[in-house]
Amino acid sequence: MRSRHDMPFGASLAPGGGVNFRLWGPAARQVDLALDAGVGAPPRLVPAACDAQGWWECHVPEATAGTLYQWRIDGDLLVPDPASRQNPLGPLQPSCVVDPLQFEWDADWTGRPWSEVVLYELHVGAFTPEGTFAAAGERLEELASLGITALEVMPVAGFPGRFGWGYDGVLPFAPHAAYGTPDELKHFIQAAHRLGMMVFLDVVYNHFGPAGNYLGKYAPQFFSETHASPWGAAINFDGPGSRAVRDFFVHNALYWVQEYRIDGLRLDAVHAIVDASRPDILQEISQAVRTAARGRHVHLVLENENNHHERLSAQPRPGCYDGQWNDDFHHALHAVLTGETQGYYHDYGHEPLNLLARAMTHGMLFEPSERKPGGARRERREAPPQPLGTMVNFANNHDQTGNRALGERLGQLAPPGAGPLALLLSLLTPATPMLFFGDEFGADTPFRYFADWEGDLRDAVRKGRQREFGHMARAADGSPVELPDPCDAATFEASRPDPAHRRTPEGQRALALVQSALAMRRQHIAPRQSLLLAGHHTARRVGDSGLRVCWRYSDGQLMVLEVNLGAQPLHVAATAPALAGERELLRHAWPEGTAPDIWPAWAGRWVMGAPAV
Repeated sequence: MRSRHDMPFGASLAPGGGVNFRLWGPAARQVDLALDAGVGAPPRLVPAACDAQGWWECHVPEATAGTLYQWRIDGDLLVPDPASRQNPLGPLQPSCVVDPLQFEWDADWTGRPWSEVVLYELHVGAFTPEGTFAAAGERLEELASLGITALEVMPVAGFPGRFGWGYDGVLPFAPHAAYGTPDELKHFIQAAHRLGMMVFLDVVYNHFGPAGNYLGKYAPQFFSETHASPWGAAINFDGPGSRAVRDFFVHNALYWVQEYRIDGLRLDAVHAIVDASRPDILQEISQAVRTAARGRHVHLVLENENNHHERLSAQPRPGCYDGQWNDDFHHALHAVLTGETQGYYHDYGHEPLNLLARAMTHGMLFEPSERKPGGARRERREAPPQPLGTMVNFANNHDQTGNRALGERLGQLAPPGAGPLALLLSLLTPATPMLFFGDEFGADTPFRYFADWEGDLRDAVRKGRQREFGHMARAADGSPVELPDPCDAATFEASRPDPAHRRTPEGQRALALVQSALAMRRQHIAPRQSLLLAGHHTARRVGDSGLRVCWRYSDGQLMVLEVNLGAQPLHVAATAPALAGERELLRHAWPEGTAPDIWPAWAGRWVMGAPAV
């Protein structure tokens, strides 16, 4: 099976031969296609014609797959195609014509249902020493054997430089050249499919990066005149000229789903998207993807700092989303284990164990949830219960780890013995779980912010990080340490989990723990997701550090978690009656034969049964 997404811009092979080139440049006075003529030779120029809506186009009979080209704007500025499928030397160099139909896909893959999703977030550049799609593909079998069912790949849209997180991409349709070619990304996706794993892609529709973006020179309508973004000019989704802008991003979503057979999209920081249209751009993207994905499981996930649970649906519905990152769960768990209350942990410092309990039974905690500049929320109104399967829970991710001064993982910040339990709590609730790469073998390496900027931008980023995090850069004994330079390659290299750690006794124990937890989830939690009774789950405190959490199902069964999130054994005065037909699903750090009135330190046990009569 071969697949191509047809779109109204970019370069496309013409049915009768040659290539059609199309660019939206309503502010340009003259546009020429600049065909690469080889090293040292000036490009060959082909004039483009413009219509009344600002679309420039031309046909080049001799062009074919592999032809290199740029657009020349108003006689002097050479720019890449913003809809380029490939920029082999990066966004500052020529784009390349690609024939998507050269790649042969397996025809029998239709994905997996949302109830089976176990996400694994990874950064392609830091996942392996080689930092490529091809090298990452060689690691997939070990993830499938653990029980991972879906890879969540941090953004791969083309950006300048050798390394970066990917959230400052400027070519949304072109895989970052350092990671590999479009076909190599497709091979990676197909390799995952053959192992029964889906591939989700992180996409950024709230801004373009600060370097290599030329749209303002010839299509300023891409940027809003009335809205702002934390990262520069906001995208214009609701002002004059916004129809072409909306089409650009809708087609980007469809491009990944159709041409790359992507199984899911995670939309980054949608709280930074402002759109007064109805339907708004998020609804329009969902509707388009749902229509295009008929016959396949294709999932849509949001990151929304302001929560807005009304966009979520327990069933795939046009206009709605399957899941959302639940920062509230992470922040409450982090506050319980570390005692941190600064920044956005401010709202979780009072009774964090109670907040964690509510996050496990109700989902997101606060609604609405806008933040003040210091990180605290403007309001702390309690959110209503949400379908728990739509929550994506995690102990670590790129934001919560990388946006720290030194990039420590929760396992390095929590007390000894707490890290494995935190990981289990993120995996073994009815919420959809997500691991951050390296967590599966207890990696103790940091994940830091890194970006290969140059010149004034490099200086600005360095100073900004120092201003924001310099006072927080402390060693374990509290003494100040130098903040890692985000633009130094050493900072990027230090963010790679050490594969040798997998082979250590600690690494092997972590792998065994994750494998057993995901086996339990696969057998006892995933098949029962449709039976969850939303709004009927409960939790109660047990002593100073314990919780007894009950999740209820429509067939009368309960799944109960008893957990001690404390460094000392918990003496339980009175326990709940045993469940009828009780069966233990999993226990951690809870030895057989432990007295029933003792809950060990940093321990948990999961059981299932019916309420006792």
